[in-house]
Amino acid sequence: MSLPPLVEPAAELTVDEVRRYSRHLIIPDVGMDGQKRLKNAKVLCVGAGGLGSPALMYLAAAGVGTLGIVEFDEVDESNLQRQIIHSQADIGRSKAESARDSVLGINPYVNVVLHEGRLEADNVMEIFSQYDLIVDGTDNFATRYLVNDACVLLNKPYVWGSIYRFDGQASVFWSEHGPCYRCLYPEPPPPGMVPSCAEGGVLGVLCASIGSIQVTEAIKVLTGTGEPLVGRLMIYDALEMSYRQVKVRKDPDCAVCGPNPTVTELIDYEAFCGVVSEEAQEAAAGSTITPKQLKEWIDDGEKIDIIDVREPNEYEIVSIPGARLIPKNEFLMGNALQDLPQDKKIVLHCKTGVRSAEVLAVLKSAGFADAVHVGGGVIGWVNQIEPEKPVY
Repeated sequence: MSLPPLVEPAAELTVDEVRRYSRHLIIPDVGMDGQKRLKNAKVLCVGAGGLGSPALMYLAAAGVGTLGIVEFDEVDESNLQRQIIHSQADIGRSKAESARDSVLGINPYVNVVLHEGRLEADNVMEIFSQYDLIVDGTDNFATRYLVNDACVLLNKPYVWGSIYRFDGQASVFWSEHGPCYRCLYPEPPPPGMVPSCAEGGVLGVLCASIGSIQVTEAIKVLTGTGEPLVGRLMIYDALEMSYRQVKVRKDPDCAVCGPNPTVTELIDYEAFCGVVSEEAQEAAAGSTITPKQLKEWIDDGEKIDIIDVREPNEYEIVSIPGARLIPKNEFLMGNALQDLPQDKKIVLHCKTGVRSAEVLAVLKSAGFADAVHVGGGVIGWVNQIEPEKPVY
């Protein structure tokens, strides 16, 4: 479906801009008019991480006049495998500032606006209202639903992307012309069901594949060129090197963009997505220990069975001394329960404490009333007990 250009063209391009964008200008479908529209466009990128890195760099190179960056985090060494907008020298710096410097290094004619802090229900409407189009580079469901609902309420188009291991997805959601994110995913998955990239990993170059598609779609929407991915979901499998498309129709019962919406204002998205299930929260209440407590139990020779519920490849990177590996899924399927000792206290841990809390709920319901889990997981252990060990 072809759509009219989203923005009006700027008055002119300078001589230097004509030189810089000459390869765009000689494309008939872009030309002087399309490049002027890019110059006049205001695009906000939510996140300067895996997807935000290539998106920001190519939006800048393409000549988008104003680029906004929403980012609260700092650059960590584990980011550098995929977040190519940052460098070794940026470790410990604000991601927003690091991204801004890289953008200006690519194109000094871009106006970069920083929004340093978390995107929340109380600031998203004010931030989004300043821009023509949103590029969503987030990696959690709560923020994705927040971005979607704000865009629907403000009638803003946004380009969405998602990555995990070797798989990627992308689409353009614009409720005025097609479906929104809730039409595709009306409800978030159960807490802990879908691992994040931090838990499951992602092939670094996959970010470039999906991020470049997002920029392509943004340029098409801004300039009115081609047929954007409105009403279509693009699915990429890097292992098979295959692309396929799935049609996405507007849901007449959609809670936010349907004719009779039930979501007419922003909600509590953390609660909606249930970052940690109620069962896990209840199980962890009063049954959470610190890494230092665990160290004391180990030193005192307490009768405990330390169980790591992560995946084998995570266990190979770093582990707590004496811990044995039983992946979370083995507990969810019930296979691991029969092998647990009755004469020792079960101590669970994962990377940060989310997965172990979910397993703790399973154990509590199975009768292991004195089981506990380690708040902060192996990351907390390394930070507090063995800082010489690697983290991931």
